[in-house]
Amino acid sequence: MKTIDELLSEGVAGKRVFVRADLNVPLDGTTITDDGRIRAVLPTVEALAGAGARVVVASHLGRPKGAPDPAFSLAPAAARLGELLGADVAFATDTVGESATATVAGLADGQVAVIENLRFNAGETSKDDAERGAFADRLAALADVYVGDGFGAVHRKHASVFDLPARLPHYAGYLIATEVGVLRKLTDDVRRPYVVALGGAKVSDKLAVIDELLGKADRILIGGGMAYTFLKAQGHEIGTSLLQEDQLAAVREYLERAEKNGVELVVPVDTLVAAEFPDMKTKAPADPATVAADAMPAGQMGLDIGPETRKLYASKLADAATVFWNGPMGVFEHPDYAEGTRAVAQALVDSPGFTVVGGGDSAAAVRTLGFDENAFGHISTGGGASLEYLEGKTLPGLAALED
Repeated sequence: MKTIDELLSEGVAGKRVFVRADLNVPLDGTTITDDGRIRAVLPTVEALAGAGARVVVASHLGRPKGAPDPAFSLAPAAARLGELLGADVAFATDTVGESATATVAGLADGQVAVIENLRFNAGETSKDDAERGAFADRLAALADVYVGDGFGAVHRKHASVFDLPARLPHYAGYLIATEVGVLRKLTDDVRRPYVVALGGAKVSDKLAVIDELLGKADRILIGGGMAYTFLKAQGHEIGTSLLQEDQLAAVREYLERAEKNGVELVVPVDTLVAAEFPDMKTKAPADPATVAADAMPAGQMGLDIGPETRKLYASKLADAATVFWNGPMGVFEHPDYAEGTRAVAQALVDSPGFTVVGGGDSAAAVRTLGFDENAFGHISTGGGASLEYLEGKTLPGLAALED
């Protein structure tokens, strides 16, 4: 895989460089609530522009249905990129049409443009190779060189991620090079004890990575909504908590295999419960109760790990040489259910080992809860991509960058 440093050494002045970034930021209307993904691509964009390239930044945002939708416009992301660069950033109001063609043609050396949301064109996400290829051909006409730096999308077989690199000289940007280097430390050269903390809502989202980690991790800590399927699999009452009943057999098998393999698979010993899900608009006080995980009332739902579990998980993380965390421990967006996630984040901060926050909601949580990002070994920009890499899958966007 060639890197951007090799590209820069070859010279990029005057060349149109297509940077596939991940500007898929959360929005409240047109206000960006977390610009972490934009900041993550800055080193690549700054290096290229500083060397005289004409930089064309492209990304998706959200899940529009193959047609323009103002709610998913990249205009706010383009404006924020300009603020962070301290320079004007041109914005094309389409992907491969008149606006994109004219905007790119109007770039001078060292200038940057952002084209509109790639998913406004159905060819970007099409499962039909020909349709994707046709869109990739039109994107290729906008550039001389391709730089892949959207790690959050490399697990997608999409036109701008998979098909376009085959049509242009291609290189990995700084972000992708960093992300791959970190993930190799979690797979190829792991320092032990290796502890993994997994949360989030659905156990089905984590089954494949748990399956892989049962042969690699020393401890796996389970939290979030998925924990209640584990508790149910152990025979406990879980009230109205989130349950994936169709996953119970798989979870029981994992519990048995963990014991057989000598892997500590740790589930909550207590939990915060309430009669209903909290009001996420007003964030009104929820007044939860703390109960033992094996004594949940029938009419209550679990919404965060309890204080004893927080202490337990902190102790399990304290001596870790390597930590990977993906998924919050509870409904962290509500202050009454944020302490479990905060406790795990703090345990990573306190850990002397190499700590990785695996993107997605975990990355959002550490920012929302006010942690210094530099206190962690690495905060990934791609939760789904990180998980699939750890599962041992071939990621289309990384394969496309190989020579």
